[in-house]
Amino acid sequence: MTPFRLLFPLALVLATSLGAGCSELSTPTSFSRDTAPLNFTVGELAGTWNLLSIEAAGQAALATPAGSIYSLTFADGRLSTRADCNVCNGTFSLSGQTLTAGPALACTRAACRTMDFENAYTRLLAGEGTATVSGETLRLSSERGVLQFTR
Repeated sequence: MTPFRLLFPLALVLATSLGAGCSELSTPTSFSRDTAPLNFTVGELAGTWNLLSIEAAGQAALATPAGSIYSLTFADGRLSTRADCNVCNGTFSLSGQTLTAGPALACTRAACRTMDFENAYTRLLAGEGTATVSGETLRLSSERGVLQFTR
C-alpha cells in the first residue's frame, strides 16, 4: 500500500473534524441593534432609507413595486416620505426604540399607479412602532405590520 493510501483517510477525518469545529464559532462583523436593544439617537436614523418591503399584519410581505420610489427621510426633527408619485411630511418622536410618526402625516394625493401599495405603506408608517437597526437595515414594526428599509 502506498503512503498516500494510508494517509488519505486520516487526512479526511482530520479535515472533517476541523471543519465541524469551525462551524460552531461565529464572530459578529457589525454592530446590530437587534442583538443590543439600546436607546437610539435621532442621529442614527438621520438620512434617507429606501423601502424594501411591507408586511401588513396577517398578510404576506410585498416587495416595493418595480419602477417606483418609496423612501423615508429623517432630517431636522421631521420625517418625509416619498410614496411613488406622492410625498408625505410630518413630525416624529423617538423614545428608546419607540418611533412615533405623526400624529398625522400630510400627503399629496396624486393618483399613482401603485395606489393600493401606497395606502398600505402609509397606514403602516403612521403611528407608533418599534424601530430596530441592523447594519444598513431599518425595520419598523407594530401591531399593524412591518416596514423594512435599507440605506
